Amino acid sequence: MHRTLLTVLLTALLGLIPATAQAQLLRQHQQHEEPDINMLRKLQMAQLAITELYVDTIDQNKLAEAAIEGMLKTLDPHSAYANAESTRSSQEALDGNFEGIGIQFNMLEDTLVVIQPTTKGPSERAGIIAGDRIVSVNGQPIAGVNMPRDTIMRRLRGPKGTKVRLGVVRRNVKEMLTFNITRDKIPTNTLDADYMLDATTGYILLDRFGATTGDELRAAIKRLKARGMRDLVLDLSINGGGYLGASVDVAGEFLPKGSLVVYTKGRRADRNDFRVNHDGMMLDGRIVVLVDEYTASAAEIVSGAIQDYDRGTVIGRRTFGKGLVQRPIDLPDGSMIRLTVAHFYTPSGRCIQKPYTRGKGEEYSEDLNDRYRRGELMHLDSIHLDSTKVYQTLIDHRTVYGGGGIMPDIFVPLDTMAYAPAYRAISRNNILVSIVLRYADSNRDSLKRRYKTFADYRAKYSVPQALIDEVLAEAEKKKITIKDDEREKTIDNLRFMLKALIANNVWDRSEYMQLINERSELVRAAMDHLKKQ
Repeated sequence: MHRTLLTVLLTALLGLIPATAQAQLLRQHQQHEEPDINMLRKLQMAQLAITELYVDTIDQNKLAEAAIEGMLKTLDPHSAYANAESTRSSQEALDGNFEGIGIQFNMLEDTLVVIQPTTKGPSERAGIIAGDRIVSVNGQPIAGVNMPRDTIMRRLRGPKGTKVRLGVVRRNVKEMLTFNITRDKIPTNTLDADYMLDATTGYILLDRFGATTGDELRAAIKRLKARGMRDLVLDLSINGGGYLGASVDVAGEFLPKGSLVVYTKGRRADRNDFRVNHDGMMLDGRIVVLVDEYTASAAEIVSGAIQDYDRGTVIGRRTFGKGLVQRPIDLPDGSMIRLTVAHFYTPSGRCIQKPYTRGKGEEYSEDLNDRYRRGELMHLDSIHLDSTKVYQTLIDHRTVYGGGGIMPDIFVPLDTMAYAPAYRAISRNNILVSIVLRYADSNRDSLKRRYKTFADYRAKYSVPQALIDEVLAEAEKKKITIKDDEREKTIDNLRFMLKALIANNVWDRSEYMQLINERSELVRAAMDHLKKQ
């Protein structure tokens, strides 16, 4: 077929796409091989036939969305379509402020699944956790009724101060849980905590990579340096990533100006290098990066760059392996296709993306469960590195491996025995959070008067037995059995977590993390490593 005819047809089919996106697609079409005109006609004919001839009335918007989603499902696990409402909300989570309940979520079939509650947001304060299924809003079902995503969003959103009642199904909890949440301005900070681990070692926890992450990091480094920081533990565990530009900005604080942080390359995308364009604040001093199986995307870019330049030590477990570059393609109604166009590569040439089979999304989503079943999260000798993908770090020429994710320099196994089974059941049933909320509301002022500083609270506060008894009584109502041989450990777990949760409510996230990290195997391994050097 003549290229002119193909260009005309492609332009006609995409004619309503915004000019910038249309121009990009047409330029690529002109530079590379021709699309199959018969397939383009086939799609157009199918849409016309269904619209004109189908027995029932057709919603053309839903038809088009279903077609797009169907095509994307045959590709990689991260190419996706988002309607106008979800596109706006996903941008807000990284860019700006908004008012609502504060969750990141996905729709699994027609059920809303919480990916993560926003730190210090209304949902987290109420006790919503990752994995929760929100099935009703103010008594009206939103799951199993084929409710449009944008309708669900409108029911969850609302002005600051208004209330919403959520029905939640939680894994391993028989009854539906009910949460009464007061909507609020959703915080958009991406840096969760910063404090001093000892006289010379700082700690920074990044929750995700957003538009403000670089500025937040620099402010935290400045604060910690004023308190004597020379070395830094950068915690990227459970960090799902975010903006590519933010990852380059963050890595730039640890690498010399001009250093390659990451490059991208794809079938239709030429290699594109991303380099540090500023002088960093932490070019001296030792760096430890904490990672785990949930560390993904932008967080893996930072981890890989620091490792490849031998700038710091990566400690933890093999990262998630999300190294696909999505290009946003804006559609005329405000919706968006995020189409994978390239792979991320670390400076040494390692591809971050773990292997996948196109169209096998369920298989891909089971990868972390498979790692657990194989024992990879608990035993170093259960990790099988790809001997065909061997690379060298750029300064010390150490051996590192590709094949998916960033393999840490020091492995720290997942501690499956840290918490007693009864404690885990209590936590799953949301008992701790709801009791702490009531306790903190009633005792916030008295705690502040009694403990003038958090250091006083940390050293002197002891969880009252009455609070423990209240938790145990609530657990009994939920038919949670505590075996005699695990009672002591369960109560120890409860005292530890209650004290941390109270600190989170009365003080802030940095204080909460100071207590949580007292039992963190990752932080302990980091400090042991720094002491040995």
